Amino acid sequence: MLDFKFIKDNLDAVRENIKNRNVTASPEKVVELYDQRNLVLQELEDLRRQRNENASKMKGKLDPEVRQGLIDEGKALKDQISQVEVRMDSLLKELQQAAVLIPNMAHPDAPVGKEDKDNLEILRSGTVPEFSFKAKDHVQLAEAMDLVDFENATRVSGSKFYYLKNEAVLLELALTRYALDVLQKHGFILTITPDIAREEIVEGIGFNPRGEESNIYTLEGTGTCLVGTAEITLGGYYAGQIVDLSNGPILMAGVSHCFRREAGASGQYSKGLYRVHQFTKIEMFAYCKPGESDALLMKLRSIEEEIFNGLEIPFRIVDTCTGDLGGPAYRKFDLEAWMPGRGDEGDWGEVTSTSNCTDYQSRRLGIRYKDEEGKNHLVHTLNGTAIAISRGIIAIMENFQQEDGSIRIPEKLVPYTGFSEIRRS
Repeated sequence: MLDFKFIKDNLDAVRENIKNRNVTASPEKVVELYDQRNLVLQELEDLRRQRNENASKMKGKLDPEVRQGLIDEGKALKDQISQVEVRMDSLLKELQQAAVLIPNMAHPDAPVGKEDKDNLEILRSGTVPEFSFKAKDHVQLAEAMDLVDFENATRVSGSKFYYLKNEAVLLELALTRYALDVLQKHGFILTITPDIAREEIVEGIGFNPRGEESNIYTLEGTGTCLVGTAEITLGGYYAGQIVDLSNGPILMAGVSHCFRREAGASGQYSKGLYRVHQFTKIEMFAYCKPGESDALLMKLRSIEEEIFNGLEIPFRIVDTCTGDLGGPAYRKFDLEAWMPGRGDEGDWGEVTSTSNCTDYQSRRLGIRYKDEEGKNHLVHTLNGTAIAISRGIIAIMENFQQEDGSIRIPEKLVPYTGFSEIRRS
């Protein structure tokens, strides 16, 4: 959430940012409610001052009539304060509801555009494979090799669920361990996070837990949700706390299941494992001082590149346009892997992303650090996907398929899987 005073002092810039990010929000309403809140706050502080003065006058010996007058005055002030506090609570709720609709400011260098086709490609790595045969997509490969069962998963759990089977199970575990080894080398604290979070944490991170547009499963009657990403649980880890950044940024990595409703998602690019309701993901999350976040974003991106270069998977990096940024993100880079089975001739598919959310999340979650003078400041938060396992499996199956239908395993993963290819006799 943006600072209320910042919105008021930079109204034109905030309006332009809302337009560029293609969202609906009213900064004018925020300013109006913020001004009302300040007036009510002033009224409340004045009444509290009068109450304190009244209490001071009650000390010592007083004429009974004077004392009774002060008692009556104190009771009246107490009632007034209670009424104004109710007004203040109502105003604050309304102000928060209006403010959370306003996205973070976008980085000046972020491409201005409405959707993913407006993202700017800035880097390519690896060589797109050329096959002497018609490439299959991962669904064809998986079904032929008995690696994934969509049919029985649909019968048991519904559409967009799946059973991993046989070598695919070991491939998921291998990718998980491989990514964790890379992250541990870079100084990340490794965690396996809860799959459930309180709604206030979900909202504080910037996800909407309720309504038709929500991508989150809400557990009715509990005030909790299934997490869509470990960004939620890692970001909530220090909610309401003052963190120690004297030794540099705090780097955390979380393994979690991710649950997504994927409301409205359909089409060829949602096929198979690409867009599902449940998958495993290894997430990076960082807390740092404001002056460190731009450089740290590039570090998280370089780790994603290291992971996929190690897997020998061709990829490109795109600078995400304003309309495709999530609400909390100031700047975001997507890593898109080449997927030979995507479409008629292959195409790029997003497999990871990394974002600098500045103080947008920490303001709502109340996460601060102390500077050298002992003053509290909001931290900057960043997140990045080390690997979304299901999409990693897609990229490996499709890029390393062989003419006989077998699938080669990237060399880096062989020590983890115990086999160098998947084939059926």
